[in-house]
Amino acid sequence: MSRTVGQGPCARHPMRILVLGGTSEASALVALLAAEAGVAVTLSLAGRTAAPRPEPVATRIGGFGGAEGLAQWLAETGTEVVIDATHPFAARISANAARACAARSVPLLAVRRPAWTREEGDRWTEVGSVAASVEALGATPKKVFLTIGRQELSAFARAPQHRYVVRTIEPVGDALPVPDLVCLSARGPFTLEDEIRIMREAGIEVLVTKNSGGAPTYPKIAAARRLGLPVVIVARPALPEVPSVPDAEGSRAWLAAVLRARQEAGADS
Repeated sequence: MSRTVGQGPCARHPMRILVLGGTSEASALVALLAAEAGVAVTLSLAGRTAAPRPEPVATRIGGFGGAEGLAQWLAETGTEVVIDATHPFAARISANAARACAARSVPLLAVRRPAWTREEGDRWTEVGSVAASVEALGATPKKVFLTIGRQELSAFARAPQHRYVVRTIEPVGDALPVPDLVCLSARGPFTLEDEIRIMREAGIEVLVTKNSGGAPTYPKIAAARRLGLPVVIVARPALPEVPSVPDAEGSRAWLAAVLRARQEAGADS
């Protein structure tokens, strides 16, 4: 897609694009689109972070009210393209986007970063849910490093025998009521050296994380490998089967094809 998106004899109004965000891929995508002519981009954030990073496009915060609410919003705003660049574990909004776009015949693209794969030296226990990761820790008390976000921390209250180090962007508050809890409030990315230092200084014995994929958060996986630590890793949920690309840059060709179809439709009208 060139810098002249939406221009030409068949262009009407700017192509209205909704980006469902909250990830580094979404930030990279809106940065690309903000430099394009002929597009009007809205970034939608779920609102789980109190102070999201400012982005160079119009931003809305909060839910749509399910698939039906999103479909209505698409109709009311005349949105012509949706790009789902949400977190790989945001299964509900991805499902709602697929249903809403199908209902409104709006083209939908998913930006899905590749999952991490096991390498030599990794000591992974793969589980299907955060609840299952609690069970995988076992009964023997351990020093556990939790990097799963704030939303599902309460599951670990069922295993208060462990000592927890929790890293989140938002304050943990009372999300994990256990007797031995250390909270680290920080926003990545973190380097391999950062992660090794944190795990060594805290005396971590096991890492619990989600298979989010991507380079920015991979150093914790590499650090655990370097230190010989076991990792309990939650597998990704099932996501809708829609056209997808691995990164923001990969959306260019797809958007160009959508634009060509839009211009051809305009020429025939």
